[in-house]
Amino acid sequence: MLIEQQPAFVLHTRPYRETSLLLECLSRDHGRIGVVARGVRSQRGRVQRSQLEPFQPLLLDLHLRGELATLRTAEPAGPPPRLQGDAGLAGLYINELVVRLTERQDPHPTLYTAYAQTLVRMTQEPSLAWQLRRFERDLLSALGYALQLEDDADSGEPLQGDALYIYRPEHGPVRCRATEPHAIRGSDLRLLLEDRMPDPQGLHALRGMMRELIRFHLGGVELRAWRVLRGALSHR
Repeated sequence: MLIEQQPAFVLHTRPYRETSLLLECLSRDHGRIGVVARGVRSQRGRVQRSQLEPFQPLLLDLHLRGELATLRTAEPAGPPPRLQGDAGLAGLYINELVVRLTERQDPHPTLYTAYAQTLVRMTQEPSLAWQLRRFERDLLSALGYALQLEDDADSGEPLQGDALYIYRPEHGPVRCRATEPHAIRGSDLRLLLEDRMPDPQGLHALRGMMRELIRFHLGGVELRAWRVLRGALSHR
């Protein structure tokens, strides 16, 4: 099947044979696609390696056959976002999230839109932590794991702003004691639902909650990006 002028982003690259690369790309209409980019590591390749950097919006022409596609052409679809320092690490984190949590050739147009918006937001808005929490929320929603952020999962009552909850995977938020690991205020859950940034305490609690949910959906596996981020922060 020929795919032409498909909006996409490169998520990950690795060497493939002597002169090629194997790419993981997030496309708008076909989801995550494994792409063989032949000859891009040689000087005579039609497409140069520099054209296939992560975060660069692209228009791809592909020949899809079976599980992998072959790259025919790649054109820039706009300027790449300037993700430097912590923003660059955050970008690598969301790339790993998409690779690890999605299946190849499973379309998620809303995820593509959320990913593109997040890259822009990370260059324009001050709180990287909040942009990551928004993307994690939207990623889980796009994959069919939308968070329940309005009612207590046990009682069915609306969340109380000053009460503490713990979010149980595949169940939802339930009341808990202050000593419970990853306890979070009801008001912070509502703010996440309403797309409004909480205070630093709420952001920290949301980080712990989302990490536990992502770990659950990964079957208990740790992300490499978590270790990289811990190492970067420990040297400051």
